[in-house]
Parts: sequence; structure tokens; C-alpha cells
Amino acid sequence: MEATKTASSDKTTVTDMDFTFWLKVALGLLVGSCWVALTTVAADRYGSKIGGLIGGLPSTVLVSLLFIGVTQSAAAASSTTTLMPLAQGINGLFVVSYLFLVPRGAVAGFGGAFVIWLVLSAALATLGMCPFAVSVCGWALLVVACFFAVEKAMIIPSRGRIELRCPAGQVVLRALFGGAVITSAVVIARLLGPAIGGIFAAFPAVFVSTLVITYRSGGVDFSRAVGKSMMMSGLVNVTLYVVAARYLYARHGLICGTVFAVLLSSATAWLTYAFVKTRLS
Repeated sequence: MEATKTASSDKTTVTDMDFTFWLKVALGLLVGSCWVALTTVAADRYGSKIGGLIGGLPSTVLVSLLFIGVTQSAAAASSTTTLMPLAQGINGLFVVSYLFLVPRGAVAGFGGAFVIWLVLSAALATLGMCPFAVSVCGWALLVVACFFAVEKAMIIPSRGRIELRCPAGQVVLRALFGGAVITSAVVIARLLGPAIGGIFAAFPAVFVSTLVITYRSGGVDFSRAVGKSMMMSGLVNVTLYVVAARYLYARHGLICGTVFAVLLSSATAWLTYAFVKTRLS
């Protein structure tokens, strides 16, 4: 009788875990697909700086941390952020690699950037946990390196709107593609276990889907221009949101912490746009 009860309890636990996982997938699909569609349409209509800024705002990371907080605790969500700044810096290097390689073709651009990202992320996973201060310092160094790489080592002028009619059906297709990329990364992270899965948990899915769509809609130069702006926005806004959430969750709880972190992210987004508008070519 006791064995049956224990087995039933284990089954319920597994079922609950499966439910929460697929709920996370559904939320990531919804938010991510909408965000990719919004980013690419904004880039088409308002130019690379606006589109890139939107693409770099915290979207899926907001959902991920909030989901962890709801299903586990605010403390668990806070502790999850330890390696996020450094991982976001590596995502910035992914975009830099793409910007450098894509003039040689889409395969070189996306394939080369993915290999570089995979090697660096695997190295980070192998090193294991590091102090949060080290993660932030590593991120800061990568921000400076990425900025000088795109502004001094490459010539990537910003682009205005493109004359492209984007009907509702095309927007839906973009959303579905972006959602598929994001969902695939989440599922792969789950299926491959904690070691390799932990690497793919930080996969820059929004960056990838946005770059693919803008490459197809506006060509190499337009995609590079959006990528440059998106890289700076993502490096700054996502990371500062993560840092804010880490401390605000612990101090004010999950809901208030999220609200305050979003407000702070809105302020940093405005400052980032002012920087991108005046300092990026």
C-alpha cells in the first residue's frame, strides 16, 4: 500500500514537472514570437536603430526569470542570474561574429557565429559557477570589445526603413519562425541534460531569428545594421535587467521586483537609444 502511494506521488511529481516545462515552452513561444515579429516589422518601417533597440530589450529573459520565481521561489530566480551577464556577453560575440562573417555568405555568417558561440559557451559551462562580480566584470569587458569591434574594425552604416510591403500573413510567418527557433532552443536544453542543456539555455534565439528574417527581407547590409544596434541594446538592457532582478527579487519579492526591474529597464532603454542614435554610425 505504501509502495503504491509512493509510486503515485512520484508520478504526480513527474507530471507536474512536465506541465511546468511545457508551460514555460508555451510562454516562451508566445512572448518570443511576438517580440521577433515586432522587432523585424519595426526595423522594416522605422529603420535599423529602432528595430535593433527593440530586439535587444529583455523579453524571454523576463519570462524565464518570472517563471522560475513562480514555480520555485524568488530566491531561486535570483540565484539563476549568476552567469547570465557573462553569457549575454558571449551572445554579443555571436552577433559580432555574424557581422564580420556574413558578407562572405549566409552559411559563413550564421554557421561561423554559431561555432564561435558554441565553443565559448562550452568553455563557460566547463569552468562552472563563478562569483557574480566576476560575471559582471567579464560582461563589461565584452561590451567594450564588441563596441570597438563594430565601430572601429567594421564599417556598418545604419539603415533607414526599407520599401517593403509586409502583409499580416508575412508578420505571422515571422512570428512562427521566431517562436520555432526559441522553442527549439528550450526543448534542446531540456533533452540534452544539465551539462550540454545548460549551454543551450543561453542560446541567443531572438538574435538568431531576427537576423535571419532581416537578412531575407532587407539583405546583408540591412541585417548587419539591425544586428549592430540589437547587439548594443541586448548587451546593455538585458544584462542590466538581470542585475536589477537579482537584487530586487531578494529585496522586494517577485512581483514588485519584476515591476521595478521593468521600470529600470525602460529607463536604460531610453538611454541606450540616445547612445545608439548619436554614437553608432
